[in-house]
Amino acid sequence: MTDLFAPLQSLKQGHWFKLICGASFQHLPAVRSLTLAYTLAGADCIDVAADPAVIAAAQAGLQVAKSLARDAQKRGFDYKGNSPFLMVSLNDGEDPHFRKAEFHPTECATDCPRPCERICPAQAIVFNSIKEDFSGVVSEKCYGCGRCIPICPYDIIYTSSYVSTPGAIAPLVMSTGVDAVEIHTQVGRLAEFERLWQAISPWADQLKLLAISCPDGEGMTDYLRAIYDLIAPLKNALIWQTDGRPMSGDIGDGTTLAAVKLGQKVLAAKLPGYVQLAGGTNSYTVAKLKAMGLLKRAEGAGGAGGATIFSSPSSPSSLPSISGVAYGSYARVLLSPILEQLENKEVSNINIKANLSLEEDDTLLWQAVELAHSLVSQIKSQQER
Repeated sequence: MTDLFAPLQSLKQGHWFKLICGASFQHLPAVRSLTLAYTLAGADCIDVAADPAVIAAAQAGLQVAKSLARDAQKRGFDYKGNSPFLMVSLNDGEDPHFRKAEFHPTECATDCPRPCERICPAQAIVFNSIKEDFSGVVSEKCYGCGRCIPICPYDIIYTSSYVSTPGAIAPLVMSTGVDAVEIHTQVGRLAEFERLWQAISPWADQLKLLAISCPDGEGMTDYLRAIYDLIAPLKNALIWQTDGRPMSGDIGDGTTLAAVKLGQKVLAAKLPGYVQLAGGTNSYTVAKLKAMGLLKRAEGAGGAGGATIFSSPSSPSSLPSISGVAYGSYARVLLSPILEQLENKEVSNINIKANLSLEEDDTLLWQAVELAHSLVSQIKSQQER
């Protein structure tokens, strides 16, 4: 059972860390390994695709992390065996997070330099792969960033999008034991949001947290207020996720500026709930927030439920502040060298079973946790000040 105190207290104190595995990312070994490493590093939330197989892979990673809690503490990591929230992402309409790149490799010119293969951060584009015996987009690895589309010299890469089916969502939440739901929406889709919310709302009380993710747009704050009026009253915590520059955090430090700017805009609206950055977040994000005075210093311990959750972020006694940061592409790419080594071991050594688990290689495991901790600790250091 998830310990509610730790994740919600992180939100209240302003040092919440969320790992975004990707709403379209369905590579089960990677989801399991990312969940394991970031949980041991101290993450508060793991956000995954609303796919039962993906959810099960993340839950497996959480269970392994619990068994390694004492080991982690001996190595100097402040993980006490408390599970982060497990969140699933849903969408109320077309959204770049819910798509896959596709192309027919038979249409590729034989002399093409294949820039798509080089630019793909998920290594989802392969040609004549020995392991997969396949050329094209490995669907379960693609998370829809779209970087391959404009770079294709022959303009043959396209995307396929999908939208959550409301009738399938409630049973999913009921049967898989997730703690939280994030709804991706956009300005002007209130009717679509309402249909999705109606499918979830009969079971909303069993969730620990609801997150609303929305990119910027004309009339955004009015749209978010309309959403709040629709979902209120809530018994669980609420996060407004500011989707600054989606799936771009690994491109360069400057991408975080859009996330910070949008976070400021939502803070200024003084909506009930917490504000958490996403979209373009990377190693520069926390430093930028600190420099701008947008992260609160640690407060004394307090309750983790009820109205306190909603009063803290907009309390007159404290300046508006960002309560946490979610990391997606940057967090995944940070660990990709480790996960790639793990995959290569499976291919090169016939004595190693397929889908070697990260915890089965002690060296790679703790290297991964150390890398994950280098990111998690940036915001967690706030609680020590």
